Amino acid sequence: MRRRKRRGWRRYINLPYVGSFFITLFILLPMYWMLASSFKTQSNVGASPPQYFPNPISTSSYHSAFNDGFGGYIANSLIIAICSTALVLVFGTFAGYALGRLPMRGKYPVMISLLMISVFPEIAVVAPLYLILKDVGWLNSYQALIFPYTAFNLPFAIWILRNYFLGISLSMEESARIDGAGSLRTLWSIVFPQVRPGVFTAGVFTFTACWTEFLMALSFDFGKKTIPVGIASFGSQFTVPYGAYFAASVIAVVPIAILVLVFRKAVVSGLTSGAVKG
Repeated sequence: MRRRKRRGWRRYINLPYVGSFFITLFILLPMYWMLASSFKTQSNVGASPPQYFPNPISTSSYHSAFNDGFGGYIANSLIIAICSTALVLVFGTFAGYALGRLPMRGKYPVMISLLMISVFPEIAVVAPLYLILKDVGWLNSYQALIFPYTAFNLPFAIWILRNYFLGISLSMEESARIDGAGSLRTLWSIVFPQVRPGVFTAGVFTFTACWTEFLMALSFDFGKKTIPVGIASFGSQFTVPYGAYFAASVIAVVPIAILVLVFRKAVVSGLTSGAVKG
């Protein structure tokens, strides 16, 4: 009887679906609170009891954020993130191809080294990097963040792209070469189109990491602040503009949300391929 009752309960309650529902709710509730609070007035942000819906709806927090220079922070973050992502994809694609397709010695030590670099804590290298950038005169410049971001995100991109190159049949390259295509033409026309999901996956993760990075941006770039550092600099010693924080955070999330929605299939395919073939 007990077994029958349990089976009956399972017919009406699917535990994986229930768990997924609560996890989704746990993720979406803070995002909703951030969005709703960004449209509240400054006095209603900290109201007691709290307002679950903004009443009245106000855009004063967005005006306050842009009056504090948030538009410049967005421009700085876009320049740094786009340049770093482009460099990571260029170097990562060729390095992934070499490690995945070409016969070479020392592949295993190289892959282990890349894995160690990808999990290495940033705080351990901030001080040496600061001294190096100071000596070459790169502090308070875009390259002070572009090159460190490229170095830290490149190993992850190489791992993803290498796994994709491993899944491509060698017969396709051999057929292209028999037809007279050179090495670069074969790579561009035959190989690279098949690794687009991996390229999109590496690009999305790299852009997100550069967009949200805080420690290096705070340490190396005092003049050209990125979004995380710019948001942290809002207000003063005696005022905390929570509305501006929420509004700026909503704006900062928008590019990431667009990337994930546009390239969601490629990202899922890239992560799945890495899990199966790696």
